[in-house]
Amino acid sequence: MCTCGGVPAHVIQRGNNRSPCFFQDEDCRFYRQYLIQACRRCRVALHAYVLMTNHVHLLMTPERSDGISRVMQPLGRRYVQYVNGRKRRSGTLWESRHRASIVEAESYLLACHHCIELNPVRAAMVSHPGEYPWSSYRFNAWAMGTRA
Repeated sequence: MCTCGGVPAHVIQRGNNRSPCFFQDEDCRFYRQYLIQACRRCRVALHAYVLMTNHVHLLMTPERSDGISRVMQPLGRRYVQYVNGRKRRSGTLWESRHRASIVEAESYLLACHHCIELNPVRAAMVSHPGEYPWSSYRFNAWAMGTRA
């Protein structure tokens, strides 16, 4: 789906056949670092994220209508090259192109943000979102002074 500049979008990318796309903490570190760099370079605000074992959820607002694609395409390619090189494998890692859904209502924006950061709790990986290191929860919650 095409997104509009200045309008938030919920972006999802899944591992091929729902297979893992993150294997070690180092993989998450690499992906997150490049994601943040790409967002800055392409002028896309990253509001929330979670890196699950076999998929990614992002809540982003691009300045330009092509901003999300300008982040996701090189991020996906670079991450696949990283994983393939490290694991001595070849081929695709992602199921397909990312999906982006426009988030129009402010109430849905907050619900989407909350849902993204609670993903590891719903998956029974942790009991509290602050325990999961690969989401934006710690930054967002603690930056706002709610060290829950």
